[in-house]
Amino acid sequence: MIVLSEIWIYPVKSLPGIRQTSAIIDRRGLEWDRHWMLVNPDGDFVSQRQLPQMALFSVELENNQLRLGFPEKTEFSIGLNECSGDQTKVKIWDDHVNADLIGEEANLWFSDCLGVSVRLVKMPENEKRQVDQLYAEPEDQTGFSDGFPFLLFSQASLDDLNARIEDESQQMSVARFRPNLVIDGVSAYAEDHWQAIKIGTTTFRVVKPCSRCAITTVDPASGIKGSEPLLTLAKYRREGNKVFFGQNVIHDSAGVIHQGDLLSELE
Repeated sequence: MIVLSEIWIYPVKSLPGIRQTSAIIDRRGLEWDRHWMLVNPDGDFVSQRQLPQMALFSVELENNQLRLGFPEKTEFSIGLNECSGDQTKVKIWDDHVNADLIGEEANLWFSDCLGVSVRLVKMPENEKRQVDQLYAEPEDQTGFSDGFPFLLFSQASLDDLNARIEDESQQMSVARFRPNLVIDGVSAYAEDHWQAIKIGTTTFRVVKPCSRCAITTVDPASGIKGSEPLLTLAKYRREGNKVFFGQNVIHDSAGVIHQGDLLSELE
C-alpha cells in the first residue's frame, strides 16, 4: 500500500516549514505555500543559499496570523491578508512578478534578525506566475517556489541516502530537502519512474527530477553549512554537474489531500 505520509508547506520562502495533516490545493499548489518571500533592496529574492541563518526562524499559522520567531528576538506576527497597499517588482530566478509589500514594521524586524536589509513581500491574489513551459501546460501556476508547485520524494529514498552517508552523525532529516509530499510504501527512488499519479482524488504530473542545491547542506537546527548530503549524493545521483533527489510535480486541479491518502500510479 502506497500512502502519502507527510505534507509540508513553507509559508515564507526559504524559512522552515510546517507539517500538515491535510491541505487545500489551489491553483498555485498547497494553500499558503511560498506565499511570502524576502527580497533584498534590489527586489531579488534571498534564501538560505546566501543567508543560512534563515533556517533558525520559527513559523506558525494560527488564528489567521503568520507568527514568526527568531533566537533572542521578540516574536512577530502579521495577518494572513495583511499588506501595505503598495506593490513592487521582484525577481525569482528568471521570473519577474508583481508583489505586495507588507510594511516597514515587518521589513525592520526581518532585517534586524538577519543583519542585512530585506523586505517582506506577498504574492498578490491576481498575479499569475507560470511554471516553466518546457515542462508545464500554459495554465499551470506556482507561487514563490523555485519553479514548481510541488516537490515529492519517498521515505525509502531518504532512508537509502542515509544508509550511504559514512558519517553516522550526519543523518539527514526530511527537513533538509524541503518537500511538500513524502510517500511511504515504495522502494527507494520509485518516484524517478512515475509520470502521473493520483493522491486521494487529485491527479498530478511528475515532470522533472529536482536538482539539489547548497540549501540541503544547511543544518536546520544550527543554520550552519556542511558537506552532506551533496557529498554522498554526488557519488550516485549525479548527472553532468548536478545531483538529483526528489521529483518536481504539478497538480491537475484544485482539491484537498490528507496524510494517509492512498497513492496510485497512473498509466
